Amino acid sequence: MKSLLSKILPALLLVSLLGDCAWAQGRIATVDLRKLFDSYWKTKQADASLKERASDIEKDHKTMVEDWKEAKDEYQTLLADANNQALSIEERDKRKKAAEEKFKLIKDNEEAIAQYERQARTTLDEQRKRMRDKIVEEIRGVVKARATSAGYGTVFDTAAESSSGTPILLYSSNENDLTDSILAQLNAGAPAETPKAEEKPADKQDEKKKDKK
Repeated sequence: MKSLLSKILPALLLVSLLGDCAWAQGRIATVDLRKLFDSYWKTKQADASLKERASDIEKDHKTMVEDWKEAKDEYQTLLADANNQALSIEERDKRKKAAEEKFKLIKDNEEAIAQYERQARTTLDEQRKRMRDKIVEEIRGVVKARATSAGYGTVFDTAAESSSGTPILLYSSNENDLTDSILAQLNAGAPAETPKAEEKPADKQDEKKKDKK
């Protein structure tokens, strides 16, 4: 009997362990990644940084455009003087030469502005992508840790869409949705000046209704 038990018990233990693993792998949770990303305080901080950078770029761009417009006005004046019969031939030739030089400057300015615009777009796009990728990676790390500790084998993103713009997850009861708890964890370390949680518009409306009652 003891010999038989010594053979059966390890087998039963193995079946039990395999069953637990299969159960854990079969458990499914959901999160709204868009909500996590948009409501994360680091995303708001990154957006503010991008807006500040874009504002600086816009100021520089505005200065370049103003210089270009000024050069165009000066060119038109020089061109008019070059054709002014009231001026001497020598003076008209002088103005004509100055107009040609100004025209070249205008073209150089136009090329510089176009190049600046292209570079600015590339710079902002790259900065935006770096920030987005870093934040998403951070969120995924928190989701993975929470799912692992809670025994979930798979976590679906309820906000995910296909290439045609249709929802990938067609239905979820949200019974095992981890969004709010993970968002609270993400925003737990938010700076004092950053709101840790946003009140939903629907909640505000409900409060107003309660007040009216």
